[in-house]
Amino acid sequence: VQLQASGGGLVQAGGSLTLSCTASDSSFSSQAMGWARQRPGQEREFVAAIDWNGRGKYYADSLRGRFAISRVIANNTIYLQMNSLKPEDTAVYYCLAGHGWGSSLSQYNTWGQGTLVTVSS
Repeated sequence: VQLQASGGGLVQAGGSLTLSCTASDSSFSSQAMGWARQRPGQEREFVAAIDWNGRGKYYADSLRGRFAISRVIANNTIYLQMNSLKPEDTAVYYCLAGHGWGSSLSQYNTWGQGTLVTVSS
């Protein structure tokens, strides 16, 4: 497994959850990493990305302000802090990595297995 995501679960609306994704080796340290999600019945969509050194961050417009992405380079791990969660945030969240940048999912050629986040109303 190259990207291992964890931290999903059931949370009430208004609550918070933090997802983590650990890369299997340091080869990912030179790549951008991020998150995408797939809500029930919908296509996969970009959530957030962080560049290789953790200084550049990019968010889906609709999620900026509620979600925060961070990176610990030494641990090959990224995090997604999700606040003020809404039922419409219910989705499978995927970790991803690639040498590209931006919100186009085609920029990321490595995907993790996904972790389910369920937000109850």
